[in-house]
Amino acid sequence: MRSDVQPAASIEVDVWTWSLDAPLADCSGLYQVLSDDERVRAERFLRDVDRRRYIVGRAALRRILGAYLGIDAKSICFVYNSWSKPELDLLNDAKLSFNLSHSAAEAILAVSAHAVIGVDIEEIRPIEDDVERHFFSSAECHSLAALPQSERIGGFYRCWTRKEAFVKAHGAGLSVPLDSFDVCLAEKGRRLLKRLDPHIGLLTDWTLLNLDVADGFCGALAIHSKGRNVEIRYRSRLDWSANMASIT
Repeated sequence: MRSDVQPAASIEVDVWTWSLDAPLADCSGLYQVLSDDERVRAERFLRDVDRRRYIVGRAALRRILGAYLGIDAKSICFVYNSWSKPELDLLNDAKLSFNLSHSAAEAILAVSAHAVIGVDIEEIRPIEDDVERHFFSSAECHSLAALPQSERIGGFYRCWTRKEAFVKAHGAGLSVPLDSFDVCLAEKGRRLLKRLDPHIGLLTDWTLLNLDVADGFCGALAIHSKGRNVEIRYRSRLDWSANMASIT
């Protein structure tokens, strides 16, 4: 987990959203923004739709971060920790924390200069029976089973996105046992992170929040807040038809 993020009286987190299904005519220009290794990865996708969505996601990530840093999007360099979490190279800016998530055609990016963060978005789709037993803690499975049948799919995705956001913020990936912490499945609550094993960290050091996302999706944000207040600032949804002019 990074420790170089500077403390602040309160934590501001900018949240950006956009569609990965940009007009086909825009994709050639977006391709030029990518690094050589990103272009290689793009060409590995077998389906055109997956390739286009990857290009759009990475290009938007670069342009948004470039606007924060005041540098050209293509010049941004990423480094990856032992669990493949991307961070900005020290040559760019060591203080800016970001996290990107995407599902189907929706992308969401959280950016903060004040704390380490993690974000997750998932399309709400039918799920297989008992899939939660492979990913949720015993307490979470009991909470899900206690919900009325009509509310279980919502409860499932609230649990899923909250756990995923926390794991991404922590930075150690799936080396963090998924049964080492419990999240709340309710739509709202004062403390959505309910339990955290001491060897993972202090429960009071973390904030877990819902995110307002597109209909048919569920989103969550985790912040290593260390007891500070968190302010979410929703930025305008990116408009590809305006050549991403909303990035300011």
